[in-house]
Amino acid sequence: MGTSTDAGPEAEAGYEAEAEVDLRHHGDAEVRGGGGLVDLAVNVRAGTPPAWLKQCVADSLDGLAAYPDGRAARAAVAARHGVVPERVLLTAGAAEAFVLLARALRVRRPVVVHPQFTEPEAALRDAGHRVRRVVLRAADGFRLDPDAVPADADLVVVGNPTNPTSVLHPAADLIGIARPGRILVVDEAFMDAVPGEREALAGRVDVPGLVVLRSLTKTWGLAGLRIGYVLADPDVVAELARAQPLWPVSSPALAAAQACVGPRALAEAGHVAHRVAAERARLVAGLVEVPGVSVAGPAEGPFVLVRVDGAREVRARLRERGFAVRRGDTFPGLGPEWVRVAVRDRATTDAFLSALRAVLRVTS
Repeated sequence: MGTSTDAGPEAEAGYEAEAEVDLRHHGDAEVRGGGGLVDLAVNVRAGTPPAWLKQCVADSLDGLAAYPDGRAARAAVAARHGVVPERVLLTAGAAEAFVLLARALRVRRPVVVHPQFTEPEAALRDAGHRVRRVVLRAADGFRLDPDAVPADADLVVVGNPTNPTSVLHPAADLIGIARPGRILVVDEAFMDAVPGEREALAGRVDVPGLVVLRSLTKTWGLAGLRIGYVLADPDVVAELARAQPLWPVSSPALAAAQACVGPRALAEAGHVAHRVAAERARLVAGLVEVPGVSVAGPAEGPFVLVRVDGAREVRARLRERGFAVRRGDTFPGLGPEWVRVAVRDRATTDAFLSALRAVLRVTS
């Protein structure tokens, strides 16, 4: 079960007080100023972008004198998901999409399902909305209970698979939240890391009010280029587009988008998803053998959520040994005993597990 609370800068009397967290804290802060740290805090796939994608971006630079034209990239994304281009909006990363949703849609009772990526709530608050939270519990495996969503919610935001819990919610449960008059935003930024993209809703046109967000920055290592997209009803897409500035996505980002939804990229992403699953299994198997450590699960994303006593000191000690992990206490619904660890290759995982065991021997 989840619990519903209310939070916001102008909470009214009768609304439950909520402990505030830093919604603007992101994993990149864990590695700033830490030259040489092994980055297990950021969920961008290591060793990316691949050479062919770098070349594609480089080739686009000859056209920088012209204003960006997103028609080809938009058509490519539409074809990849089997929808018409009018259902696609290209954005400067999924983060821009959250801002557009908060500013452009006329909603009055938004709900964010936590723990999850905090930018949706931050964007809604910045736009003046009072945000209610549905907080999922560790005791329930951070699983979504559709009945926990308030009946009067006209906007619901949920991640799938969810950052930071790595839980993959069944598509049927998400569809169970949808209803006429409600916008259901499903953040599928990490769905291409799930083998077969099972439980994905991208491309569905039969779910009322469905808005799916996708990011191309995680699997392809394009966080610095900023590219993502929205899949939604054409009327919603048009409304969001009106809130965008002119030429919101650069020509290099458009070139990358078109390449990343092509057959070669999709085949590579499929192989990567299976490799990530194998490496994640190795990481989880190692973690559960460490005394004092528990793993939320089953994990389905390219990261795992870990509970460990004294996590603040553990993070500091790991940093001294060259490893940066993501603190969990800036996610509503999690406390200081949680950390998130990105899935990496076998050698990195083994080195991290060795460092963690050594740290826990010192701190216990």
